[in-house]
Amino acid sequence: MDGHTSARTTAEPALAVDKLCNLAAQHAETADRVGRLSPEVTGSLRETGFARHFVGARWGGTEGSFADLTEAVVALGRECAATSWCASLSAYSARFACHLPHEGQRALWSGGPDTMIATALMPGGRADAVDGGWRLTGRWSYVSGVDFADWVLLCAAVGSGDGPSRLRFFALPRGECTVHQDWDSVGMRATASHTVVVDSATVPDHLTFDRDAMVTGLNAHSDASAHNVPFQAVGGLTFIAPVIGAGTGALRAFAAGLTGRRRTAANESALVRASGRVDAARHLVEENTRVLDGRLFTPDHMARNERNATFAAEAVREAVGLLVAAAGTTGLGSRHPLQRLWRDITSATSHVALQYDTAARKNYAAVLAGPAE
Repeated sequence: MDGHTSARTTAEPALAVDKLCNLAAQHAETADRVGRLSPEVTGSLRETGFARHFVGARWGGTEGSFADLTEAVVALGRECAATSWCASLSAYSARFACHLPHEGQRALWSGGPDTMIATALMPGGRADAVDGGWRLTGRWSYVSGVDFADWVLLCAAVGSGDGPSRLRFFALPRGECTVHQDWDSVGMRATASHTVVVDSATVPDHLTFDRDAMVTGLNAHSDASAHNVPFQAVGGLTFIAPVIGAGTGALRAFAAGLTGRRRTAANESALVRASGRVDAARHLVEENTRVLDGRLFTPDHMARNERNATFAAEAVREAVGLLVAAAGTTGLGSRHPLQRLWRDITSATSHVALQYDTAARKNYAAVLAGPAE
């Protein structure tokens, strides 16, 4: 085999996140204020193994499960939603890159499996065929974690003549891009979801793959289970797991303030009602991981995964809304963790992958009511 050959044994923890959780909690307020994760946090994120979680064993990666990753992302989200978001995306970005030919995978991971990759899933540029590769140009918005990425994975349209365009992914070193630091959202501020611009870069064939391979989950270059998963089956799991963690953190932040005169029946009721929503969301997301790890890729299961993620986003957003309303002015103080988690959850659940109409309605309605005539 090429590259590294060591793999995780069953006796080792999948992702030991205690140290990273502690660091993320210590730096969360500052990260939110300055709009980026601290070097200590990003270094620990790399060290913890999120980037290697789905990387092939031949490169020293974990080839881990969706359940283990989700558990770790949720735990981290309780402390800092932005750190959790970047951790999740670093793992899933590497999973996408596993569709590269072996020579491309070697370029990313022959030096070790902890390469940090930032991905732009939405097409934002164009690539034209040249000798041995492609000439890539374009602009991609909302590329989370690009500030501390080693590589970027960008989706672009390709075509020839008057024929229809198709979509491909292109991997290139972070240094070959320009990053416009224009991310200024009210929430998830520290995700560094900036804009990536490529004026003109030549990308060799071995650093590209057709988007259809990712969509269908048919990987010509790996037979690892997690590398052969239809994109629909993931069902927004990448983005909802940090939200579940943030929802749990919001419950904890609110509960910590229920002392003295604030320990009222109304506030206890708000806490209990919110906790039901967060727990229901968590159970649905855990169901999604069982579908993925169990490879239950039927149309019904995959459509339900999409529904589960969008419903979970709605449920957690409602839960934190109940808590903020009950907390009053205290919970909206600039240094209170509840208002930060509220902003983070509101921002995260605005993602297109967590919207009913774009991510769940059509497919799951067909499961419930049959195909539309």
